[in-house]
Amino acid sequence: MPTDPEEARAGFWIAVDKPLEWTSFDVVAKVRNALKKRYATRIKIGHAGTLDPLATGMLVLAVGRATKDIESVMAGAKTYTATLKLGAVTASYDAETPEQPSGQPIPELTKDLAAALTAKFTGEVLQVPPLFSAVKIDGARAYELARSGKTAEIKARPVQIHRLEISALAPDVWELTVGCGKGTYIRSLAHDMGQHLGCGAYLTALRRTEVVPFSAMSSLDEVLAAVQSS
Repeated sequence: MPTDPEEARAGFWIAVDKPLEWTSFDVVAKVRNALKKRYATRIKIGHAGTLDPLATGMLVLAVGRATKDIESVMAGAKTYTATLKLGAVTASYDAETPEQPSGQPIPELTKDLAAALTAKFTGEVLQVPPLFSAVKIDGARAYELARSGKTAEIKARPVQIHRLEISALAPDVWELTVGCGKGTYIRSLAHDMGQHLGCGAYLTALRRTEVVPFSAMSSLDEVLAAVQSS
């Protein structure tokens, strides 16, 4: 951690493990306040890729002049572990909204089915972002429209999924390891997979484990302690 304001303004990166139920902005604000107290001046800070409140894991923070390179980090590959519940859907594609059972049978995850799903959902995939997302529609965030009861059409967009591993934790609970590019929604992947299977599925847990070139992260408490002691 830089020892003086000029070093901090020169730029550095922090990979922090975002706590569950915190927004990405919450984490940025917390670290910004700690930096301001440490250096007795305001230091510019931003993040390279939003994590939903119900997700945990790597949130990369850019400090000082490193903020100029945020786009390049956002364009890098990311790795996630995700847990899916099959046999039900939700409006948000995750546990934020109430579950609606589909009443349809859940297939057994055989080696052949896992291979078929991997083939279908890797490479360049057309994906529609969730309505409960930060995608902008006519100047408004999609989640703002969704929470006000409005509906809107979100266009499909191509995303890159270069790694997909699937395992069953229980007959109706599967775990995914996903390696993907910028703009990929793991919630949409879960939803699309459930629709393809005919039984429905939604995301119950999500953790980002890597944002290239970062592979190690510190807890928020460790980051705050490092700022205070630098």
